[in-house]
Amino acid sequence: MLASSTKYLIIGAGIHGLSTSYHLALELKNRGLGSGKDILVIDKSGIGAGASGIACGVVRNNYFQPAMRELMAHNVEVWESDPKSYSYHAVGYMQISPESMHSDIATIYEQQQAIGYPSEFIEGSADSMVYMRGLFDDWQAKGITSVLHEKKGGYSNNLKCLQGLAAKAESEGVTITGNVEVTGVEFSGKAISAVITNRGTIQTDYVVVGAGPWINTFWKMLDLPAKIRVKDGDEIHENVEMWHYYCLQEGTLGVDPNMLKTNDGKMPPVIHVDTDAPLYSDIDGRLITDKMWGIYYKPDFSFDGVQGGAAPYNVDTTDDDFSIDPYGAESPDFVVGKDFVDMWCAALAFCQRRFEDTRHLYRGEPSGGLGALAPDSFPVFDEYHENCYVIADSNHGYKMLGVGKLVAGTIMGEKSKLLEPFRFSRFEEGKLHPVSNSPFPWS
Repeated sequence: MLASSTKYLIIGAGIHGLSTSYHLALELKNRGLGSGKDILVIDKSGIGAGASGIACGVVRNNYFQPAMRELMAHNVEVWESDPKSYSYHAVGYMQISPESMHSDIATIYEQQQAIGYPSEFIEGSADSMVYMRGLFDDWQAKGITSVLHEKKGGYSNNLKCLQGLAAKAESEGVTITGNVEVTGVEFSGKAISAVITNRGTIQTDYVVVGAGPWINTFWKMLDLPAKIRVKDGDEIHENVEMWHYYCLQEGTLGVDPNMLKTNDGKMPPVIHVDTDAPLYSDIDGRLITDKMWGIYYKPDFSFDGVQGGAAPYNVDTTDDDFSIDPYGAESPDFVVGKDFVDMWCAALAFCQRRFEDTRHLYRGEPSGGLGALAPDSFPVFDEYHENCYVIADSNHGYKMLGVGKLVAGTIMGEKSKLLEPFRFSRFEEGKLHPVSNSPFPWS
């Protein structure tokens, strides 16, 4: 039976909701203010039913934006705190780039060193090739002039992680309940007094929204602005849509994950390649793209193959229903198509000879998903209506395991300098995050 009241109500049983519930339970216990029994997590479906459950699972620090880089260093520490429960593989991460991104990547490296984040930077096409062939003797990517090798980071098996995180929360007394759909909120003055669901009304003292791509639905429930004012340098943009959608393109090549081991027989870092070199099909030689492109990939036994993706594409829609359930029956059927499959498989072969003529091994099941992005493509972490914390990750979500820990501290009255740059007020104040030359909108 669904509880009719709880002190803390968390909406969403993905990475943010579960992490917040677990760390909030610890905060309450350590401060002598209660326990996990004061926390209820609800989800429309269940644990990992949305974006977190199909996430690629890559964990990286590779961001051009200082605030993102510092926040990710914190997140990596949380991943490292319990790799077994989080199904975390600390294999590292590599950003392999063309000359047009050289200065951006050099800046990332310099600032990683400044915050003590271990990485190695290789410059020049010849030295980059030597370095990569030291890892993979079949490396053959062209147009590469730098390699940033992060020695921390890696990837996590998504569902195993969420199950482990849920178990940690439940061990602290947290209740996690599925099949509960939120349909509205009730206010008492400026604060939220209750959340209305399909299974009854829940009275609560504090609400946390961690709903991933469903954020626009809750944004409307909270009566937050659909269009906002954005200051970008000397320019003022009026009536900017608060949330827009990208289709994420990811998939799996059905090969033995062991085929991607390094020369010394170890599991490799996560590989991310961006380049402006023309990409041709390794099957029929046709030109696939002569524009800047990028892919990432890793061996993953959870996916039973080599898994990864490419840059997402913007979804242009004004359908209100689209924001209601981006993974369900009401939404358009956005899955990766033949263009992505041809591009990604050709790009794998572009990078390593072992992937030549493997296009036929690509798995045809739907993959990827939808992401709801803020105007600058970066997260919004902020409190509204005095007692509602909104975690809107702009599709950076899964790797940000540690955000829940910071939010838990914030609820207890601690200010977080790591979350401050992601406040909603940044848009009108012009405190936007810098933009890189990457083909990915959030790098």
